[in-house]
Amino acid sequence: MTSVSATSTSTSTSVSIALSSDPTPAPQTRHSTFPSATPSAPPLQSPHEVTPRSNGDHKNQKKPGELPECGKYKHVFAVHSIPRTSTLSHDSVDAPSFIGFRNLMVLVLIVGNLRLVIENYVKYGVLVHISGAEFRRDDLKMFCLLYCLIPAHLFVGFLIELVAAYTARGDQAKNKKSDNRNPGLRSYWRIIALAHAVNATLSLGVATWVVYYKIHHPLIGTFCEFHAVIVWLKQLSYALTNRDLRDAFLEGAPTPRIYQSCPYPRNITLRNLCYFWWAPTLVYQPVYPRSPTFRWPFFLKRVGETIALSIAIWFLSAQYAVPVLQNSVAAMGKLDVAVILERLMKLSTISLIIWLAGFFALFQSGLNALAELLQFGDREFYTDWWNSCSVGTYWKTWNKPVNHFMRRHIYAPLLGRGWSNRSASIIVFTFSAILHELLVGVPTHNIIGVAFAGMIFQIPLIAITVPLERMRGQGSIIGNAIFWISFCLVGQPFAALIYYFTWQAKFGDSSRVFKL
Repeated sequence: MTSVSATSTSTSTSVSIALSSDPTPAPQTRHSTFPSATPSAPPLQSPHEVTPRSNGDHKNQKKPGELPECGKYKHVFAVHSIPRTSTLSHDSVDAPSFIGFRNLMVLVLIVGNLRLVIENYVKYGVLVHISGAEFRRDDLKMFCLLYCLIPAHLFVGFLIELVAAYTARGDQAKNKKSDNRNPGLRSYWRIIALAHAVNATLSLGVATWVVYYKIHHPLIGTFCEFHAVIVWLKQLSYALTNRDLRDAFLEGAPTPRIYQSCPYPRNITLRNLCYFWWAPTLVYQPVYPRSPTFRWPFFLKRVGETIALSIAIWFLSAQYAVPVLQNSVAAMGKLDVAVILERLMKLSTISLIIWLAGFFALFQSGLNALAELLQFGDREFYTDWWNSCSVGTYWKTWNKPVNHFMRRHIYAPLLGRGWSNRSASIIVFTFSAILHELLVGVPTHNIIGVAFAGMIFQIPLIAITVPLERMRGQGSIIGNAIFWISFCLVGQPFAALIYYFTWQAKFGDSSRVFKL
């Protein structure tokens, strides 16, 4: 009687009772507000998921990582319930993290280098002795003489520009719009250009002759030649920039907005020249961006870094590089390829460390200290060259001051004269190759063309790696690997071996050169 009255009460109630008495209840979607119209199979369970109790109690659900409750039967829960892929497989859904392998590689690198340090100490002891550097007195005299005389050519260039500015100011006073209408004035500008060329040539030529014939110590010679090349490049930029500023002044042509605070010929002053002389750039501008204040802590930190890294470079050269070079001389003489390759690979590690320390000391510490002292604002002396996917990108990013000079005074003018990109690039690398040979061959008194050939060899390497740089993924990785291999294994260590061997053949033992 009770069941009949319950059935006749309402249709919905009877439907509810009928559904509740069904032994296979229809699953309900958790996030859906409407029940499924037809029964469906229960969803797949996770590896450790257990069917919840019928009373809907969520307190008994396990957290991730906990073993499921199987009641009395502990060995029956499903471990393999869904298809899964291996973590390192290509079809894996989630990319794994390799931070652990990175940490392992760092540890292996540290342990491997510590082993080399211990091996070096056991085999050679301490090779660096603070007993005074063995510099000849004549070398020191020539160094001081060149350091004072080389910048004098900058002031000769200033006098030349002072005469040119006086002439240009007088010509403008006569309302002459362009020197193209005055053949005599154009000839005068050619004389100015010739005077600059003679002055710059004497600056670099005399310094190179003195370093090659009068300075024996390669380290002192390197400093002198490096200084001479820097001042020579500054002379060229000063002359070429003021020539264009002079032409724009006579023709009334616009110049960059930043120059408006010091337009031509007001920039032809000793103060302006002296700032450019010391500024950490090879490109002349009448006005540079300036930093607002001078920061003593920043300046002292950069100076301290420069000094510390310079000492570290000296120590690494004397303690680690020199023994490897000395032990390679016999193999070089016998052309023992296997031993040469072993020496080359051993030298590549210390060479890379010395080069990276030198890069940081010069571009990050030294130039930033100088820029802070002069409140020079543009301090992008390099960018992330270590990520270069082509050799060409490396040469554009690792030494921005030289790159700016090459692009502004060689590459861009050649393009303006109708040269192709490839031809202009070849000219730029040829010019750079000559400078590299001067910087390496002249101080070591061995102009054998190795540094020149190394720079020329960059041209085909660029052609090979540029297409790889344009590719994504593996192409970029291969391009970066080619850059590092050519730079670390084939480049600097090989050149160091050859120049050291030729030095030994010409002058004998040079191990004392590196003593403190």
